[in-house]
Amino acid sequence: MERSRIAVAGASGLIGTALVRSLTADGHEVARLVRHAPRTKDEVRWDPEGRTVDVAGLAGCTAVVNLAGAGVGNRRWTDAYKRKIRDSRVLGTTTLAEAVASLDEPPRVFVNGSAMGYYGETGDRAVDEDSPAGEGFLPSVCVEWEGAAGAAEAAGVRTVFVRTGLVVASGGGAWGKLFPLFRAGLGGRMGDGSQYWSFIALHDEVAAIRHLIDTDGLSGAFNLTAPQPLTNREITAAMGRVLGRPTLFTVPAPVLRLVLGEMSGDVLGSARVLPKRLLESGFTFAYPEIDDAIRAARA
Repeated sequence: MERSRIAVAGASGLIGTALVRSLTADGHEVARLVRHAPRTKDEVRWDPEGRTVDVAGLAGCTAVVNLAGAGVGNRRWTDAYKRKIRDSRVLGTTTLAEAVASLDEPPRVFVNGSAMGYYGETGDRAVDEDSPAGEGFLPSVCVEWEGAAGAAEAAGVRTVFVRTGLVVASGGGAWGKLFPLFRAGLGGRMGDGSQYWSFIALHDEVAAIRHLIDTDGLSGAFNLTAPQPLTNREITAAMGRVLGRPTLFTVPAPVLRLVLGEMSGDVLGSARVLPKRLLESGFTFAYPEIDDAIRAARA
């Protein structure tokens, strides 16, 4: 891809930070959307809840990437926090999609965040992008989240939805909370460990987003997960193997439900998600195996 200007919302998050680093390392100009008054020339003001954005700051961008949203695993799911999870995604996406559609020269592509939570509980059944949405809170949020990009799609902007799995990284996200426990020898399976966890290395997450930005003709939903999802039991064993620590502890399902409340369903639930469209598009994973993904995160 030629050097260009790319706007990124959610640039301070785990994936956003890594994406901005990758883009700037290759000489691209990144406009970071922020909620405060801009302090540097690369910052663009926006207020997703207030449905406002400095549209002038998006002018000249060849791509707009929206990764913004309140953390799903940051706190217990009270009714108020569930509203925040939903609103931060739906209102932010609506704001950006409408801004993109209003530009005289809109970007070539609008990449919008989503999640493998779209599919809900899948058990042992493998799902891909052709599979329908599941039932429950997270699937309903994902459906609204993706639907909120309608203005960009209606304006003819190539629109991509990245349904991201569990990102293997030590610096944040769900895996960032696992690494300290396993390093201390306190890691272990959750529940009976039979639930599938569809993972992706942070490096591959960023590379996949860039592949979707760069490849004309790609639009719609793409699952950003490694080709071979594993069970929690298998991932627990891999963490112990790579980190050289015992994995004797088990967190019983009733305890998780007591501590996490409704969010425990996301931990105990099974999501066997396959990246069918991503592989068909020619993308190659650098870390398709869990051991290598963990080693890359540990480095």
